[in-house]
Amino acid sequence: MTADSFALPRPLRCWVPRGVYAPQTDTRLLRRALRRERITGETDVLDLGTGSGMLAMEAARLGGRVIAVDISWRAVAVTWINALLNGERLRVRHGDLTTALPVGRRFDLVIANPPYVPAPGGVPSRGTARAWDAGADGRVLIDRICDAAPKVLRPAGTLLIVHSHLCGTGTTLARLATAGLHARVVDRARLPFGQVLRSRLDWLRARGLTHDGTTEELVVIRAEHA
Repeated sequence: MTADSFALPRPLRCWVPRGVYAPQTDTRLLRRALRRERITGETDVLDLGTGSGMLAMEAARLGGRVIAVDISWRAVAVTWINALLNGERLRVRHGDLTTALPVGRRFDLVIANPPYVPAPGGVPSRGTARAWDAGADGRVLIDRICDAAPKVLRPAGTLLIVHSHLCGTGTTLARLATAGLHARVVDRARLPFGQVLRSRLDWLRARGLTHDGTTEELVVIRAEHA
């Protein structure tokens, strides 16, 4: 898969200050999957952990009625500013995943690009690393999203989530199945380890999370009610 595979029309303007996750390959991969969904003016979309708001803006541009959520006040402000820069209408809420929503609120589409990098120091409560570090197995946020998704999806709703194979693709598929969703991998991309993963290579090897220590595979998982 080449960089040309991710070519996208009409680039969105995206201001990303320090401390907010900048759109990368995982964002582009999930954005491509998002564009394959049937999004209309009647589609209610939830973006969990919106970061810069790139995916929320794409869903809004496709016509969806979008709510973007992030636990970082800075990300909330950046998403609001980026929506203004691009002329897209969406609602932005501060909160911890679905706790930011009214009880009983349901959506046709839930998208998530959560922190998923395995980290020896656990989950940081502040700082730049909060945008990617997610506990010793990288699953702190992934597991919570898998468990919460059935409660916020409408009967015909869809979840799209992206993460690294280092977190366990099979584990995510199994957890979603336990939660009552039928899930499958719909996109993959292999890329070299970035700076963060290279800096903890010995630790990753000691935990058996990597063997070659040079590449990771990103996956987009699509899930629906079984």
